[in-house]
Amino acid sequence: MKTVKKLGLLSSAVVILGIAVTGCGNSNSANSNVSGKSSNQATSNSSAGKAQPILMLPTPEGSYQKNFNPFSTTADYGAIGLVYEPLFYYDGLTGKKFPFLGKTMTWSNGNKTLTVQLNTKAKWSDGKPFTAQDVVYTFQILKKNPSLDLNGVWQKLNSVKAKGTSAVVFNFKQADVPFAMYVLETYIVPKHIWKNISNPAKNLNASPVGTGPYTLQSFTSQDIKYKANPNYYKGKPPVPEVEIPAYNGNNSATLALTQGKLDWTGLFIPNIKKIYTSKKSTNNYWFPPTQIFSLLPNFQNPLLSKKVVRQAMSLAINRKALAQKAEYGFEQVAQPNAVSPSQSKWLDPNLTASEKSFTYSVSKAKQLLQNAGYKENGSGVMVSPSGKQLKFNLITVAGWTDWDMQASMIAQDLKQIGIKVNVQQEQNASYQANLKAHKFQLAVSAANGGPNPYYVFDALLRTKGASNWMAYSNKTVDKALNTFAGTTDPTKQKQSIYTIEKVMANDLPTIPLTYNATWYEFSTAKYTGWPSKNNPYVSPSVWNRPAASIILMHLKPAK
Repeated sequence: MKTVKKLGLLSSAVVILGIAVTGCGNSNSANSNVSGKSSNQATSNSSAGKAQPILMLPTPEGSYQKNFNPFSTTADYGAIGLVYEPLFYYDGLTGKKFPFLGKTMTWSNGNKTLTVQLNTKAKWSDGKPFTAQDVVYTFQILKKNPSLDLNGVWQKLNSVKAKGTSAVVFNFKQADVPFAMYVLETYIVPKHIWKNISNPAKNLNASPVGTGPYTLQSFTSQDIKYKANPNYYKGKPPVPEVEIPAYNGNNSATLALTQGKLDWTGLFIPNIKKIYTSKKSTNNYWFPPTQIFSLLPNFQNPLLSKKVVRQAMSLAINRKALAQKAEYGFEQVAQPNAVSPSQSKWLDPNLTASEKSFTYSVSKAKQLLQNAGYKENGSGVMVSPSGKQLKFNLITVAGWTDWDMQASMIAQDLKQIGIKVNVQQEQNASYQANLKAHKFQLAVSAANGGPNPYYVFDALLRTKGASNWMAYSNKTVDKALNTFAGTTDPTKQKQSIYTIEKVMANDLPTIPLTYNATWYEFSTAKYTGWPSKNNPYVSPSVWNRPAASIILMHLKPAK
């Protein structure tokens, strides 16, 4: 299984949403002999009630390279979130905004000026005080080194200035309230150390100094250990040590999980009840829905730009079968409006039944095309009134088993209504390059989001949006997005989202399929207080760094 991670928001012509591997369900790794990798693998009943190390695995990477540069896309896990912190963290599951180095934020000057009051209790792990100058210097690093500015903040900012020692003022070029998330989630580094680094882009930062709840204890290519920061400004972390052993793939990682050698993972395990939760009462999982997974039509194709063709496709796709067979029942069927179930408070209460749930009907799909003048030829393929056959290539990523299965099932579904689809499995680099260049006809793809539906809609549907692979353009959508971005009024923001939901459901700029699941397994043998279906206080994804920090601070030793 593949999950989309929030990477960088670049310019409108460049990608904001990248696809990253985590928990692929078809690993060929044979590295199951991992017992020597961790010094704290076994859970002892005699240790109940005592603070013990947590062993976690964000994703099987095989080995680690020593890189703790928080501006690097290849930084080792824990460098950001556990060691380095942002001003705030916006949680995509709950919609909450969690304060870290920032305490409060206030908009002024027509929502073009953002003032952040800092947490004056925070200090660097070497004992030096944290001040506004550290924040200003961090943003100057990004300004002087554009390759590190993954979120493109200096495309939106005019200036970043200190206001005394405990406040920072961000001046935007124009009002863009939701973009504040990318600014405020920037990881802050200490000026007194980084001012001596000549090339921040290449520095591996082998001895990281941060404000977070943990500091680096030891590193090898097969194991990273972090120890609790005793002077952490939010209090002493309840987990004294976090260890991240390396595994080559899902097979070895799953074996370690079932043997009690991992406490927290994000793996795709098809038979999880049999393999994991049935073994011990302390073994648990929760797969909450996140971003939308869709079939993307390229609007530069004259046939796919026809709404009737997209409508017929949507009617012919058996989404329940996709969710059950390709996703083993772990994922929910998508809604036409594309709003994640966790963000249902943003749903327009006046949506019609057809705007809230899809209809599956092969006969209606066929009839829709026939009524529009499409006719079936001798080969069983529908032909448009202009004489063009409904034949398309559908791209997916080779080896991403659930995506590939969904693509194959979609092809079979569409064949029933006279649409011939040829599935092309491509390497990830080629797949993404073709999306960016609009060199495809159909594609399956997942879209990343944020604390509300704006972030998905802005990337996918805005004309020349960062992930508008479809080359879709709609003035109503653009206007609604601009209204949302320019205001802090929740009523106006909701009305903007309501407008886009109706366009999404009726115009089908993308054809929603399912909601991707957040893969999350956890053990309560050592600690309780994990996020769960009954207590969803934050996103449980193990690779979500700020959320991981929140979870670790929330845990309590099991009794």
